[in-house]
Formats: sequence, C-alpha cells, structure tokens
Amino acid sequence: MRNTSARRRRATSRASRRSGRASPPTFSSDHCPFRYDDPRGKLTPNARTSFRWVPNGIPGVETRLPILFSEGVSKGRITLQKFVELTATNHARIYGLYPRKGSIGVGFDADIALWDPKLKKPIRQADLHHGSDYTPWEGFDVTGWPVTTIARGRVVCDQGRIVGAKGAGEVLSRGRSSLI
Repeated sequence: MRNTSARRRRATSRASRRSGRASPPTFSSDHCPFRYDDPRGKLTPNARTSFRWVPNGIPGVETRLPILFSEGVSKGRITLQKFVELTATNHARIYGLYPRKGSIGVGFDADIALWDPKLKKPIRQADLHHGSDYTPWEGFDVTGWPVTTIARGRVVCDQGRIVGAKGAGEVLSRGRSSLI
C-alpha cells in the first residue's frame, strides 16, 4: 500500500524548508510505537466511541533521519554539516554531553552512522526495527540511508541487520548544557 498524498508531501516539504532556518536547533521525534492492530493500540475498542481513547503519537524514530536526509541533504535544502548539527551535535550540546558525544575526535565517545547518500529505497514496515506494526511513511521514497552504525568502536547495525550485543550500551552522566 503506497500513500503519496499531496497533503503529506506538502507537510514534508514545509518541515524540510524550516529545518534550514535558524530554528529549531534539533530535529527529533516524539516516537510512540503503539501498535495499530492491538487491543491497547490505535484500534483499542474504546477508540471507536471517542477519539480521546486513541493513543497519541506515531512511530518515527527510525524514519526521521532518512526522511530529513532525503528531503534536506539530497534535495539541496540543507548541507550535510547542518544535518549533523540538527541530528547529533546540537542534541549533545543541549544534554551536556558535548564534545564527548556529537563530535568526532581523539578520546571522544562518538557513535557513527555511515550513510549511502545515493541509496534510493521506499520506507517499508518490513525493514524497520521500531517496535510498532505499522509506519505512516509506508512506500515513501527516500534517497540516502544509513548502512552501518558503529557504537563505542563496534559495529552494531550492518545493512539493516542488528548485530550488536544486547545491553552493550553505556549510560553517560551529563554536564551542564553548553547552550545555556
């Protein structure tokens, strides 16, 4: 099923244009991986009686960066440096983790996503790992996709397959935000 409605294309285009402006400093998601066809998901029986029973949010944590890369970098709306600022560096600054996160340098703890900037593919639920049973972006074509993810010097995702050890991450204590 492919949803390429004009309304969604216009909204994506507006969001992409805004990303190149001075605000906002980050690009993020309110990822809510409620299942769609589940008694506690979007089709909860109470949702048929009142909209207030429908769980809020949509899944988006895994698709937000490919969409921003495709609509921003690939279409020339933002630079690759701006993409990195919006998706990594500014987050690290806000949360007091910069420069050990959000930048690459000797002694820093950088997690790195390697992208194939020319890879063209449709977003498909079957390819995602986000814990939901649907994506509102099903069939949306993107150019550019992460192909390898390295965390703490180890490959944790390769060609869409999670290969890292469960629980290998580390919680970092944070300092004061460098943006305050």
